[in-house]
Amino acid sequence: MPIVRVNGVDIYYEDTGRGFPLVWSHEFGGDHRSWEPQVRQFSRRYRVITYNHRGYPPSSVPKEPEAYSQEQLVEDLRQLLRQLGVRLAHVGGCSMGANVALNFGLAHPEMAKSLIVVGCGSGTTDREQFVKAQLARAEELEREGIEALVRNFQTLATRRAFREKDRRGWEEFIGYVREHDAVACAHLMRGVILKRKTIFELEAKLRELRVPTLVMTGDQDEPCIEPSLFMRRHIPHAGLVVVPMTGHTVNIEEPALFNLEVGDFLTAVESGRWGTWTA
Repeated sequence: MPIVRVNGVDIYYEDTGRGFPLVWSHEFGGDHRSWEPQVRQFSRRYRVITYNHRGYPPSSVPKEPEAYSQEQLVEDLRQLLRQLGVRLAHVGGCSMGANVALNFGLAHPEMAKSLIVVGCGSGTTDREQFVKAQLARAEELEREGIEALVRNFQTLATRRAFREKDRRGWEEFIGYVREHDAVACAHLMRGVILKRKTIFELEAKLRELRVPTLVMTGDQDEPCIEPSLFMRRHIPHAGLVVVPMTGHTVNIEEPALFNLEVGDFLTAVESGRWGTWTA
């Protein structure tokens, strides 16, 4: 089992294919398996690296709440890439993983050839309601176990498109959720999701970012639409894709379209033709 020790925890990873490194960071509800449609496609031309964040077995599952923060997840990724001998990579993520990818690019732009930021920004708008809901979910997870999270996902408007369009894919996703650690998920909610800076709070840093960036969101992912537009306006080399009739997890809801857009983006970046006229 490929595991490396980084930043005080063991991180499980998968390393597939050969070529320039392409790294994917998973969402709160997923794990490394969420990127399987991208691994199969892009490992034909890239060295594709996926991994499980701390808190997601078989990576370490720290029991202490203070072991979970945005900064620690970013540092985990930095040290993972160093351990694997990667000094420069395309770095992408979805939702919580998109926040990790974005903040990795802000903190270590010299290591990011490009950024792919998908379904990013939950909690940026309607902040009070978001905080209240996340705290309630965390308490339910500790009280009732992982089925509380499954019930929540089944009622979320941002997840409905996936559930309705692709029942087989949805059931596979829910099966993976059931394997997650409920206490770790509660710690992630409180320590990462609620304490990270909102997209609006990152404005000054976004304006300074010079890494080519692809921002992507589904038009049914209401909490992420305004933050995605904000990133498009403030990151100098950012382009925006809005996928119709699609929710929070674009890469598994519409994998063919997602892979097409990402493939075109990577080609443009590598040929020096991504938004060269905007700088």
